[in-house]
Amino acid sequence: MQVFRRPRPGVNAVLPGCVATIGVFDGFHLGHQCILDRVRSEALRLGLPALVFSFEPTPQEVMHPRQAPARLMHFRDKVRFLQTNGIDGFFCPPFEHSLRDCPPEAFIDRLLVRTLAVRHLVIGDDFRFGQGRAGNIEHLKAGGQRHGFAVEQVGSVIQNGVRVSSTAVRAALAAGNLAHARELLGRNYRMSGRVVAGRQLGRQLGFPTANIRLQRHQSPLAGIFAVRVHGLGPQPLDAVASLGTRPTVAGVEPLLEVHVFDFDADIYRRRIEVEFVAHLRNEERFADLEALRRQMECDAAEARRLLTGTPT
Repeated sequence: MQVFRRPRPGVNAVLPGCVATIGVFDGFHLGHQCILDRVRSEALRLGLPALVFSFEPTPQEVMHPRQAPARLMHFRDKVRFLQTNGIDGFFCPPFEHSLRDCPPEAFIDRLLVRTLAVRHLVIGDDFRFGQGRAGNIEHLKAGGQRHGFAVEQVGSVIQNGVRVSSTAVRAALAAGNLAHARELLGRNYRMSGRVVAGRQLGRQLGFPTANIRLQRHQSPLAGIFAVRVHGLGPQPLDAVASLGTRPTVAGVEPLLEVHVFDFDADIYRRRIEVEFVAHLRNEERFADLEALRRQMECDAAEARRLLTGTPT
């Protein structure tokens, strides 16, 4: 898959014609996956590359960084997801403030036509773009008639009476409802990152941890979890994880700490992926380290119990 961050100006600067979709695509939930299915199918029919267009960072993260919603998926994870799901190109330019006041017609002409040479565009039913987010399906259809590309809108996916959306996934994760998040995503929620050195407190308590900094303003979930760790061997490894600020030791920065069961190796700077299987409890402050250690023993035992026999 080709990744285009800053394409050259001019006609067909990215790909010589394509079937494309555009959106934030945070999390690639079941609704997003339906859109990708249509993009791949139409690209195969027309003999054109399949392309995803998404600003990186997102418009909200650029214009209102502290108010932007918790991100479900890092850029690196988006790239990997698209690579393994049959997409040929990922156009992911940084959002420019000038685009905030760009009329819908100019947005279409500049990005969809002159940069991408779109031949067929697939969008979700909630997609808006351009100045004041005024651009909608009617603007796109008019632009398609003007420039010779087709526009297809994919309806929402309803799962157990709930419209599948990134907002719904965030709400499920914030509530610790991993089962509902799994229904919306079609898979367990995951986070990835590089293991960094910590304070070695976990090792002192008998629970050495792999520590991952979140590198985001806020996390979509927090608490203690039964997890599986990918990237340390041919099979995922069972583990227990804490995601939060560690109030017992006066922590401030959110951190993901993972204790991998029956595992002892130097994995600093290794990139791992943590799959969240079950929520055990909320994070809490303990009176002292001994009380924390006793609770960690209970958490580890419960995580082992839940992961035993749980399908990967």
